[in-house]
Amino acid sequence: MRWGPRKLKRILERDQPGRRWPAASTMGEMLRREGLVVPRRKRRRTAPYTQPLAHAAGPNQVWCADFKGWFRTGDGQRIDPLTISDAHSRYLLRCQAVEKMDTARVQAVFEAAFRQYGLPRAIRTDNGVPFASTGLAGLSRLAVWWLKLGIVPERIAAGHPEQNGRHERLHRTLKQEVATPPAKERRAQQRAFDRFRREYNQVRPHEALAMQTPASVYEPSPREYPRQVPEPEYPETMLVRPVQSKGYFRWKKQHQVFVSEALWGERIALLPRDERWYTVYFAHLPLGNFDSWQRRVLPLPKAPSFYIADAGDGDDCSPSPAPLPLTEREQRL
Repeated sequence: MRWGPRKLKRILERDQPGRRWPAASTMGEMLRREGLVVPRRKRRRTAPYTQPLAHAAGPNQVWCADFKGWFRTGDGQRIDPLTISDAHSRYLLRCQAVEKMDTARVQAVFEAAFRQYGLPRAIRTDNGVPFASTGLAGLSRLAVWWLKLGIVPERIAAGHPEQNGRHERLHRTLKQEVATPPAKERRAQQRAFDRFRREYNQVRPHEALAMQTPASVYEPSPREYPRQVPEPEYPETMLVRPVQSKGYFRWKKQHQVFVSEALWGERIALLPRDERWYTVYFAHLPLGNFDSWQRRVLPLPKAPSFYIADAGDGDDCSPSPAPLPLTEREQRL
């Protein structure tokens, strides 16, 4: 009932290519005459930014993830759907109701997707838990895991969901198809999610894909999920320090310096800039500046490169912040 005439025309031409079909506008008039059109209330709103991601020129370059707004089933159970999609092909990789929006459950859903489809280059999310935190560089335990897998965690600017616009559009379709009205109980709702996912990927044509289906455009990533998550490796020019309980690392044996609870149990590296200042790294990304005289870690003057996008050749949101200028010592190193 909610599919427009252009999508229906495309399906008829695909399934019965030998027949001649009327124009989409004629089909629309026929649907209205038969009372088969669900009217939409027109609202004045800012046009969403729908241009393709400049660095999502192929499958698995960017995945988008978010929680669709929660709702309750007929028996009163709360449903929090976690959705993951491929930015290039619109392929819906996961649509899973999780019992709790914590790191363990969300990581389990991502791990299943990685095992089935391989690893993306980047994952774009908002700034909510468990994707981000209020700590140094907004790093969360989930983002730390992604970085160790070689995945760049991209985060949209706070208060700008349009920077993940194509995924937000997916959520609107999801709400129309399977959440209004909701199912009677949790298992029935998950079955509805699964049916929607199959239809969305394999049947429903997408205008942004020249009326192709996501399944006809998407292909799995050649980067397989490893049997063991690799540990970051650092060059000899850096000072490597393990992060201990509650997010502290030792400095000159007698001092405890707080960096981030998200890095508990991980190894960070300090790149000396001069006699006082060091740049703090986790994996290949700078997180903050360490003042060795005051023995404290300060945020970078500008957000790290993974905050919005590290494309370098444009994006569908604000440009990536410029990197910090290197000191002469860093240039020599």
